[in-house]
Amino acid sequence: MDKTEVKMVKDKKIPAYQLIKNAILDNIHSGEWQAGEAISTEMALAEQFGVSRMTVNRALKELSEERVLERRQGSGTFVAQQQFNHTFIEVRNIAEDLKSANRDYQAKVISKRRITLAMLKGDSDQQQRQGSYTVIYKELGVKFGIASKPVPADHDIALLYEVKIIHLADGLPIQFEERWVDARQLPEFIEQDFTRVNTSDYLIEQIPLERGSYTIQALAAPKDIAEGLQIAIDSPTLMLQRQTYSAGKVLTVVKMWHAGDRYQFAGEL
Repeated sequence: MDKTEVKMVKDKKIPAYQLIKNAILDNIHSGEWQAGEAISTEMALAEQFGVSRMTVNRALKELSEERVLERRQGSGTFVAQQQFNHTFIEVRNIAEDLKSANRDYQAKVISKRRITLAMLKGDSDQQQRQGSYTVIYKELGVKFGIASKPVPADHDIALLYEVKIIHLADGLPIQFEERWVDARQLPEFIEQDFTRVNTSDYLIEQIPLERGSYTIQALAAPKDIAEGLQIAIDSPTLMLQRQTYSAGKVLTVVKMWHAGDRYQFAGEL
């Protein structure tokens, strides 16, 4: 069977094996390569991309470890049997919740930031000036599995994106969202207008989410959260922290802060 051509856009800042991974993922997510279908051989891919078989092997090995591909000895490499066009978990959307309750919904973007490896390791000048972020960024480096990597020569490459958004109901702040997204998996995320596009909706539309985990804590509001929610510092809040996975890797980590007297979590058993 003829294989669909995999196109690799060359970028000197991105290693060749990662470009091959991205090209393969693009074909899978677009539906050009279906679940259970055999992909081209290592030799064919090496010739197509103009790289060594070792480079191709690394790309295929990592995609297999991420459960995107399945390597069968003596048979070849296949697209793993997953529903790449289906969301496996439900993610609540505050915009829809408020609209369904006949509340006037609005989103206000407080900040957008590109997070580099130097920032995650606390090595940048900016980190030294903003010491309060150092612990948070180091924790994120661990969660996304990139904390142990050496700082590259081109230290300005974004590994994570950070957005902070206040969600309002009838003009009153209800939720303060702090979200971090793996820039390598979703490079266009930071360019979106999140006053019009909900972050959760965008993630679901772009990349299938396979699982997630969350915790809910009662916490005193730190200064920036209190100012965003228009409450007194140290007022009670409910903070939901969630991390969501795609293809075996953390795609996003989010902290959702809610004013304790304006929000509650409910469900059915």
